[in-house]
Amino acid sequence: MATLFERIIAREIPADIVYEDDLSLAFRDINPQAPVHLLVIPKKPLPQVEQMTEADKPLLGHLLWVANQVAAQQGLTNGYRLVVNNGNDGGQTVYHLHVHLLGGRFMGWPPG
Repeated sequence: MATLFERIIAREIPADIVYEDDLSLAFRDINPQAPVHLLVIPKKPLPQVEQMTEADKPLLGHLLWVANQVAAQQGLTNGYRLVVNNGNDGGQTVYHLHVHLLGGRFMGWPPG
């Protein structure tokens, strides 16, 4: 069964997409935790960080590059936070690797 994110990639479910290329997609989170809260996802189905292989290294670097480009596009000139949750204890709820891009306010530490 396709994940929520695979269905967004296939355009079966609408999303507010702000960036797309051959490898990735970035869209607004439907439950934002900051004034700017976007998700950057690979188009390749990759359930979580711990399941990546050495062949996925360029893809993971690409996702960080896209996050940086989208942050600039969104005007996050004063900084932003990138978060990748892995597994249940890491807070992962959709098992399709994704990078949260959060910004537009001060991010406290520790994150929670």
